[in-house]
Amino acid sequence: MIVDHRTYSVIPGKLAELLKIYEELGLPLQRKYLGEPIGWYVSMDIGELNQVVHMWRYEDLADRAARRAKLAADPGWQAYLKQGMPLLQKMENKILSPAPFFKP
Repeated sequence: MIVDHRTYSVIPGKLAELLKIYEELGLPLQRKYLGEPIGWYVSMDIGELNQVVHMWRYEDLADRAARRAKLAADPGWQAYLKQGMPLLQKMENKILSPAPFFKP
């Protein structure tokens, strides 16, 4: 099992717009192809502001690649990206695996 941990920095003043577009267009497609996220968070008043963090569970890198390829091929996802990507300043992805002593 691996976790795809994604942190997106949003242009100041655009967070509400991004969340609305994502909830309406992006999230339904991600649920269809990727499954349910294991976490989806918005930064608060401490630390770096205007960030969203979301995490997705996969069996392995091949599973991640296969599911994300199906998502990327969907015209609805491309339409979402056209609206959502201009609202982002920075994207950071990490692939995490459980420590040997942790059994998710």
